[in-house]
Amino acid sequence: MEDRIRASFAQQSLMQTFGARLADLAPGRVVLEAPISDGARQQHGAGHAGLTFALADTAAGYAALTLMPEGREVMTVEAKINLLAPCLGDRLIARGEVARAGRRLTVCRAEVFALRGDDETCIALMQATMIPVDP
Repeated sequence: MEDRIRASFAQQSLMQTFGARLADLAPGRVVLEAPISDGARQQHGAGHAGLTFALADTAAGYAALTLMPEGREVMTVEAKINLLAPCLGDRLIARGEVARAGRRLTVCRAEVFALRGDDETCIALMQATMIPVDP
């Protein structure tokens, strides 16, 4: 399962653009990390909400994919994000997990944390629904 997930993640050009990496994975759980680079900031200097959303969505999607059979991929059906605090720091960690895997839809949640040194601040919560698709 791990090789399959890592191979799929390596094809994510947006995640490559953001410098994201797959830090950890287990069945039903994925952790991503990415720097808050100068190219992903908004006009006030904070990380852009698009970066936060993309990491949360990707962490949730890959958490769902860990529970899907080989030969399947995943796409987002819907997602709701609450941005709790400005994206201030050096890097982000997105932790995605499956809340419920159904026959057709998988409901996931993700938390995104901004790291400044050793301090973690939860900046976003997401709930998303994923669906299996053919590659």
